[in-house]
Amino acid sequence: MNEPVTLDALAVPMRVLRLLAADFGYLPAPDVDLSRIYPERLTLRFHEGLHAFEAWREALAVPPEKVAHGVQGDGATRVLKASTDYAGAEVHLIGYADVPVADGGAE
Repeated sequence: MNEPVTLDALAVPMRVLRLLAADFGYLPAPDVDLSRIYPERLTLRFHEGLHAFEAWREALAVPPEKVAHGVQGDGATRVLKASTDYAGAEVHLIGYADVPVADGGAE
């Protein structure tokens, strides 16, 4: 049987979250995910459009060419993803935005 993961195992991403709050407290607040499965990872999710994702991407100096683009929800939601190392943790940024509905022009 596997040993249970302790809270101490999540110390690195929690420390990074504290650093991010101190260094970038002026940026939009993300949803934050920590996981016992990936104890070295901190995920920041943005659901209110891509402006917050872009602000964090720029602050963390992630080059635009490192951003993966996709859609989900039958093409209704645009998704941007990027990752970087920051102070010893893997920081994953995920941004969601509605895809604009094209006006069909039907009258």
